[in-house]
Amino acid sequence: MNDNRLIELEIKAAYQDDLLQALNTIVSKQQQQIERLEATCGVLNERIKSLSVDGLRDENFANSGYEIPPHY
Repeated sequence: MNDNRLIELEIKAAYQDDLLQALNTIVSKQQQQIERLEATCGVLNERIKSLSVDGLRDENFANSGYEIPPHY
């Protein structure tokens, strides 16, 4: 194997290593964002459930004249 071929392979390996590090950073940030979004969805889901349950129990809501649309 000649020296030029060896140098080309070393350059390619260095570029691949840099790319791998960059992709690792991106994936790590995306995972953190996914975890934050899942936590936010969980909080919002609990709020919706509590509003649904509280709204059904609330006599003012029942007497407010609000009707459930016919497509429900």
